[in-house]
Amino acid sequence: MKITIGSDHGAVALKEEVKKVLAEFGVEVTDVGTFGTDSVDYPDIAEKVCADVVSNTADRGIVLCGTGIGISIAANKIKGIRCALCNDVFSAKMSREHNNANVLAMGGRVLGFGSASEIVRAWIQTDFSHGERHTRRIEKISALESRP
Repeated sequence: MKITIGSDHGAVALKEEVKKVLAEFGVEVTDVGTFGTDSVDYPDIAEKVCADVVSNTADRGIVLCGTGIGISIAANKIKGIRCALCNDVFSAKMSREHNNANVLAMGGRVLGFGSASEIVRAWIQTDFSHGERHTRRIEKISALESRP
């Protein structure tokens, strides 16, 4: 599996911890930054991560900012992205199983390393259920992207 990851300045430390968890699974990681604590704009990071996901350069993406809110909003503006902001393991599992989330968002100022690690593990290990109702709903979400 290939995952592109990126964070703004508010989640650089969390990004490094998440990369350690991804290594447990043998995930090939592309880190698009940022790499320090100088202020950057999270929409720019979301765009880089999501570009890899929609182009199939990456199978999935992980975006991080201080709260996870701003970067998840930015990610969800990109056609083909289903970004889930997750603060607990159950939501992470359901985002994959029911919503086929292809991008995970978390907040570096919201979650501790332990909680974030468990969320990532759950998100990596959970597959989309492919049930009729879930597939139908994903198709309806995709149709919304073409509406004004």
